Amino acid sequence: MHIVLHQPEIPANTGNIGRTCVAAGAVLHLIEPLGFRLNEKEIKRSGMDYWEKLDVRRYMNFKEFSENNPGARIWMATTKAERVYSDVRYEENDYIMFGKESAGIPEEILVEHEESCVRIPMLDGTRSLNLSNAVAIVLYEALRQNNFGKMQREGNLHRLHWRKMRN
Repeated sequence: MHIVLHQPEIPANTGNIGRTCVAAGAVLHLIEPLGFRLNEKEIKRSGMDYWEKLDVRRYMNFKEFSENNPGARIWMATTKAERVYSDVRYEENDYIMFGKESAGIPEEILVEHEESCVRIPMLDGTRSLNLSNAVAIVLYEALRQNNFGKMQREGNLHRLHWRKMRN
């Protein structure tokens, strides 16, 4: 799976998302401009020691991202979508894109990809979820639909080890 952040603004969110990507085996794509520098200590603190294990790729803009990932099947998470994120079928190599914290994905990009827009249901009056929470919700649904890939087997081994230590 691939997570795409379009112009993220808050380093702690990006750090948390990076950590989630490492745990899930997902690639993180960052589309500039970023609202911070990648060497800021807040990012590393949020991602802790996981940041070095992260497969992170940077792009100057959405056009460069598109050119470098031709044929990518991109789901765009937005509060403006009609379709709920759990009503689509994700494939192992899908890209799930999220916009910046203050404004989401730009309208001109959403209009071009209207058929692939998805949303997380929320009560009326709720503007949005925290970006790192939204990424985790949608990413883990996509992973669940794909039987968690290699994660499932590794998780079972961990549980067996834990049981042996407990007995």
